[in-house]
Amino acid sequence: MDGNKRTARIVGNAILMNEKHCPLSFRTDALDFIIEHPDYLHPLTVSKIEDIHSILTKELSVDRNLRKRRVGISGTNYRPLDNQFQISEALINSCNVINNKKSVFEKALLALVLILYIQPFMDGNKRTARIVGNAILMNEKHCPLSFRTIPLIIKKQCCCFMNRTIFQISKRFLLINLNLL
Repeated sequence: MDGNKRTARIVGNAILMNEKHCPLSFRTDALDFIIEHPDYLHPLTVSKIEDIHSILTKELSVDRNLRKRRVGISGTNYRPLDNQFQISEALINSCNVINNKKSVFEKALLALVLILYIQPFMDGNKRTARIVGNAILMNEKHCPLSFRTIPLIIKKQCCCFMNRTIFQISKRFLLINLNLL
């Protein structure tokens, strides 16, 4: 089961069970944390990305820390790195590249794209990537990106576009800049 289906099931069960712990409330917790500690992700490190992921997935049945087994991305042929050591190395190199960029927009975009490409966790990668990218923007006093006002059909079209192209772009970036793969 991919992350989207797993998250939908968790949210649905939380609503049916009238539980207060729902993934949506954890996003708020993560945003509150970033607002209270705006420079927390500066400089960006693997352990800080893991901390944000832990806030986003707390009290859910989601593995913590870097994944130790293969995952697939629904609707694509893409297969992310499949062992914890490669994942760790890719994240360390990504953090170094991001921290060395001057432009906050380039840093935020790279964080978003590279976390999505590497898929370091079993679930919660998109949420983690969005929060990390937005935290980088917010630390420099820029507005965070929001996807809430985008119509559903456009979101679906963007997801299809991302599935076809962003991983190709990220792979080329990793090959050129991080000497991976």
